[in-house]
Amino acid sequence: MSFPAIMVLLVAVTGLIWLVDRLFWAKQRTTDGKEPAVVEYARSFFPIILLVLVIRSFVAEPFRIPSASMLPTLHIGDFILVNKFAYGLRLPVLNSKILETGEPERGDVIVFRYPKQPEIDYIKRVVALPGDRVGYFDKTLYINGEVVEQQPLNADAEVSSQLTPNSEVFYEHIEGHKHMIATDDGRPSAEGEMIVPDGHYFVMGDNRDNSNDSRVWGPVPESHLVGKAFMIWMSWDIDAGGIVWSRLGKGIN
Repeated sequence: MSFPAIMVLLVAVTGLIWLVDRLFWAKQRTTDGKEPAVVEYARSFFPIILLVLVIRSFVAEPFRIPSASMLPTLHIGDFILVNKFAYGLRLPVLNSKILETGEPERGDVIVFRYPKQPEIDYIKRVVALPGDRVGYFDKTLYINGEVVEQQPLNADAEVSSQLTPNSEVFYEHIEGHKHMIATDDGRPSAEGEMIVPDGHYFVMGDNRDNSNDSRVWGPVPESHLVGKAFMIWMSWDIDAGGIVWSRLGKGIN
């Protein structure tokens, strides 16, 4: 059972116990009758669980970065916050949209349900929107026939030590988004071109030669969107000695 399903179940159970007590059991107790422990726990935990469910479902949800696919932007061990209302409010568990609030833009870093296994969450960068012609050849991204600009790093730019030794890092510019990407001349790239279908988004990892993304399994349906990643609230790297303080509170571009 997924975490949202567990939260919904707990809200329903504690809320029902509290309601039944207020309507029936409380009236049958004497004035000095002690409240049953199960009712006390339900009354105490119901508002807390409900608040957590509302925040995680409609405001922000934490996620942990488990892989190297978004290096150098996101490191293994980063803990991020995802804006849950950026692309529409959705009901927990059902994932059905109840309110339109916005749509992904090129360059957004998004969390979504992996199309082949929807119970698994993935994080990638949106590089192409519905109707775009997107291509990737010779480690270069093309959108609607135009080369997406790459430029060398600044001399003082910090590059993650988690990248492989053969990695080359560049700045990439997509619709005003400036972010770092990595390529590896020693590894082949998944290449090809397609027109992004309506209601879908083409996503790629910033670690271009170490990412399982839309080049392999196709674009992400709009119904699978979870939210927009916007901040790193914690970062843990055991090889660096634990908490990486310099990454705490860092925005995600």
